[in-house]
Amino acid sequence: MKKPKIVLAFSGGLDTTFCALWLQKELGAEVVTATVDTGGFSSEELAEIAARSKALGAVEHRALDGRAEVFARFAVPLIQGNILRGRVYPLSVAAERVLQAELVARVAKEVSADGVCHGSTGAGNDQVRFDAVFSVLLPGMKVHAPIRDLGLSRRQETDYLAKEGFAVPAKTTVYSVNAGLWGTTVGGGAAHDPWTEIPDSAFPSASAQAPADGRDVVVGFKKGVPVSLDGKKLAGVELVGALHALGRRYALGRGVHMGDTILGIKGRIGFEAPAPLMLIAAHNELEKLVLTRWQSFWKNQLGEFYGQMLHEGLYFDPVMRDIEAMIASSQETVTGSARVRLRAGRFDVTGVQSPFSLVADAATYGETTALWTGDEAAGFSKLHALPMTLAARARRTKVLS
Repeated sequence: MKKPKIVLAFSGGLDTTFCALWLQKELGAEVVTATVDTGGFSSEELAEIAARSKALGAVEHRALDGRAEVFARFAVPLIQGNILRGRVYPLSVAAERVLQAELVARVAKEVSADGVCHGSTGAGNDQVRFDAVFSVLLPGMKVHAPIRDLGLSRRQETDYLAKEGFAVPAKTTVYSVNAGLWGTTVGGGAAHDPWTEIPDSAFPSASAQAPADGRDVVVGFKKGVPVSLDGKKLAGVELVGALHALGRRYALGRGVHMGDTILGIKGRIGFEAPAPLMLIAAHNELEKLVLTRWQSFWKNQLGEFYGQMLHEGLYFDPVMRDIEAMIASSQETVTGSARVRLRAGRFDVTGVQSPFSLVADAATYGETTALWTGDEAAGFSKLHALPMTLAARARRTKVLS
């Protein structure tokens, strides 16, 4: 009897290590592991993951570099849309999971797999994201999620692996850390209590003493896409990496997000995302210089909805392509530079410039203008207030009568 071939989304952690062994022992499957690097692994870690896959008995291991795609397909729309969930969080995990699931699906097609597997639990958002992507890209293919389906605890997984002769080092932390190109998130422990501060020690990067002197960084944009840093052209992945390094040096980018999960319960995480926060702030200020009022209004409305859909794993809904087209159209004039001043624990956008600036030399706000006369301004003010003036008059008349 032919063994079923199953492609496993493999990070090398406890959950996916359990899945790799369980699929072979309990289902008699041939396992192909697929690790998608979206910015969270070093070369040494990728080598360790490949070695673990081999030790577990996988028939094949694929290491896929998804960093450039994360930037081009996910980070760019999030920057152009000025998208921050709950006005604080740059959707670091959602930006990665959809692509990870998509690339795993590609591998499943390439090897003619009979099924796919992920190591998500039944309590989080990731299970929905993986399932949603697989349902679109691999219609009819069996999706295995043993951690969720069996309701296993981490202790049970560890015991199972030990019984099979595969020891897993005991976790020494109560926090779950997810690192990637678009930021790092921290869950568990103090994050579960909305009144408790998440300690500095929960974050993977130490909060070093920031330099006493601030410094300026100039981010160059072309059609809403960040393309340079201090005048030096950089590819997206390199630019984000450089800003992350600067941000960590100045202790920037940490925050806490409380929001609604896909499942309908509240969730709270800590995050560290200096590059996304700086890029979105810089882009937003540049847009204020070059977009009209209603361009900004409608783009930001749709951006909020786009972020909601991405968070919920609905990236492949056709409306997402429609929104991306509108956002891309709005970025035709979002070319220029934004100056960001970094200080210990904070940053500010201190200046923007663009050849498409809508600031008119003939009119200075609050001072003088050559575009209209004082009488014309008075007439405009009267007409501008007319609807509420008439409404107030009607209400006074009704009250008096």
